[in-house]
Amino acid sequence: MRTYWNYDHALRTLDEWQPNCWVQVTCPTPDDEKFLCETLKVPDYFLDDIRDKDERSRYDYDDGWALIILRIPYVKEVRSRTPHTTIPLGIILNKGVCITVCNYETNMMIDFVSYQQKRNLGFTDSVDLTFRLFLSAAVWYLKRLKQINVLIEEAKRNLDRKIENEDLVGLSRLQDSLTYFLTSIRGNETLLSKLKFKLPVDELDADLIEDVTIEMNQARETTNIYANILDSTMETYASVINNNMSGTMKQMTSVSIILMFPTLVASIFGMNLISGIEDVWWGFPAVILLTIAVTGLFFYLFRRKAWI
Repeated sequence: MRTYWNYDHALRTLDEWQPNCWVQVTCPTPDDEKFLCETLKVPDYFLDDIRDKDERSRYDYDDGWALIILRIPYVKEVRSRTPHTTIPLGIILNKGVCITVCNYETNMMIDFVSYQQKRNLGFTDSVDLTFRLFLSAAVWYLKRLKQINVLIEEAKRNLDRKIENEDLVGLSRLQDSLTYFLTSIRGNETLLSKLKFKLPVDELDADLIEDVTIEMNQARETTNIYANILDSTMETYASVINNNMSGTMKQMTSVSIILMFPTLVASIFGMNLISGIEDVWWGFPAVILLTIAVTGLFFYLFRRKAWI
């Protein structure tokens, strides 16, 4: 699906492509790709790079065409091992041409368009649009990080009541998401510092770049904080599990030792040897009482040592 936006004074849709408009392509169809490659003459390998979900943040230039790949946060709608991840957003620039291509429907782009329409200001040029997309990505990283923090706190509350494998696996998945976030944010920061010298930046763009840098730094630091908290949390619960396992093993060992004494007494008096109590009526009761006494004695000693 592709949408044409006129962004001179306010963001409004166009019925067809015009020079110096923004072409927003989401989940491109074969017809969209044909339009980009044949009508606008976009290099086809640009679209191949954007299609690669693992493509890193980078800048490429070829015969007047500039490709900027920005990593943005994305939440998978279907059940996944890592629901919070990052995906590439391609920004293709040329003289009179500004295109964004994303192979996923994202809340960030929907919110970006809605916010710009509420501002009713539009963009000064394609460079301004590019850096505002960087700013929106940084803001959405912070939004997703807040959601991840809520999930972490919820999992911790569940684990405080009872340690379940499902909650531990959930924390592990959030740890993976934070790793993806941190890697992508660092890549975006490196790309941003490179674009300062690759794109024609004016004074207004310089102020916007400073805002983007601040938001990116905050997103990176927040990700680091949450990642450290999650690491310490996982280590704490691992120690709790090991401690519980040690206590369980200690109790089982104590019970095994206590049950060994009745077996020992029964083995001694059950041997085919003359013990002197075979012919008296009180022989068997004496053995039973001795067994109970020895077992009770060691049970009392183990309880005093808090081994059971």
